[in-house]
Amino acid sequence: MEELIIHDLAEAQDELVRFLSDPGTVGNMKAAAEICIAALSAGHKIISCGNGGSLCDATHFAEELTGRYRGNRRPLPAIAINDPAYITCTANDFSYDEVFARYVEGVGSEGDVLLGISTSGTSRNVLLAARAAKEKGMKLIALTGPAGNPLAEMADAAVCAPEAPHSDRIQEIHIKVIHTLIHAIEAGMGFAES
Repeated sequence: MEELIIHDLAEAQDELVRFLSDPGTVGNMKAAAEICIAALSAGHKIISCGNGGSLCDATHFAEELTGRYRGNRRPLPAIAINDPAYITCTANDFSYDEVFARYVEGVGSEGDVLLGISTSGTSRNVLLAARAAKEKGMKLIALTGPAGNPLAEMADAAVCAPEAPHSDRIQEIHIKVIHTLIHAIEAGMGFAES
């Protein structure tokens, strides 16, 4: 058991070192933060989506912005597409592929941001939401696994975790990115020290 624990923690550390050593990482995260800051400063909102653990990350991102992160401040407009009644209604009446796109079509506005999270970058429902967002004049931030995937290619800013043996390692990078983005957004809007 001890060997397994040490192995898992060391593997996670190695993935983070690989992510940080990629010369595009910091610039891509900065671009994503600037997109969010510009939208929020102009009175727009951020919508986030993903499947499974990625939906949990999308929800965490939205609740930290509407609630609080490290300190008290005014709430920032962010919504995760995570209403089970809505999701099951849409999946039943249309298809699971449509659950995020229809929400973006109904609630998204020009100038808003969509944060699409997919460890593979190929989740069809996230890709359809990304297309719907682009058609509405929204900006798209992609949080994915290794670069070169369809979601990253569509994005205005893509933050791509390095290749990993399992998706949990990619998700661990994603939560670090989410926390750093929230911190950067707060700092960029004058709510937190950088």
